[in-house]
Amino acid sequence: MTIAVGSGSSVAADMSARDVSVLVFRAAPGSHPSLNKRDLTRLDLSGLDFKEADLSQSNLFGADLSGANLSKTNLTGANLDRVTLVGAKLDGARLDNASLMRPSTFSTLAPMPVEAPSLKAASLRGARFFGTFAGSDLTGADLTDSHCAPTYTTGFIEHIWRTDFTSAKLVGAILTRADMGRVQLSFAQLKGAVMRDVILRGADLSGADLSGADLTNADLTGADLTDADVHGADLSGAKLRDAKGLDRLKGLGLAKNSAKSVR
Repeated sequence: MTIAVGSGSSVAADMSARDVSVLVFRAAPGSHPSLNKRDLTRLDLSGLDFKEADLSQSNLFGADLSGANLSKTNLTGANLDRVTLVGAKLDGARLDNASLMRPSTFSTLAPMPVEAPSLKAASLRGARFFGTFAGSDLTGADLTDSHCAPTYTTGFIEHIWRTDFTSAKLVGAILTRADMGRVQLSFAQLKGAVMRDVILRGADLSGADLSGADLTNADLTGADLTDADVHGADLSGAKLRDAKGLDRLKGLGLAKNSAKSVR
């Protein structure tokens, strides 16, 4: 069955929540239960331990995954649009080329850190994001070639809001060539992150910890860097034209190759 990533399904899921629960419950440890290419749209799978299941190319549009343990699952190419991820664990999961458009990540309008989904060491290469991940733990995650900027394809809401990684932990994360234009990264922890050729045009990095980050050729045009810390960061070729708050940028004198940045 072919899953159209990025779109919902107008037909019923081809498995019930009970079917999925029984399958993973009976699975032997390390057996990676097979749920790939399944239509699991809108199922209530909250609190389920997926036991490192293979969910590659599955359609989970609108599914409730709150409190679920999806650690080390294979979600390559999966459709996770509009899913509920309150308190979900996706540590070490493979989400390469997956779609995570407008998921529900908190039970209230004001994000609560305890509810933030965890994506430590997850692989998100080429994944598409649009939503709130404030306070999420993405320590060591690989977001190479991911697309977190508004795409202007799903409605006027993207002209107003932006993907939100406020206070998120991205220590040591890989953001090479990621498109994070206009993304909210205020007070994010990006210490030692690899951010070569990352697009951060118009992004809010106020108060962010960028110490030791590799910002080689990063595009920070129009970004807000007020009170951000670039101590020990590599700014070789970093584009800082029209960037805001440069007069309050911390550690600029201790950054590497700051003279080679483009202003």
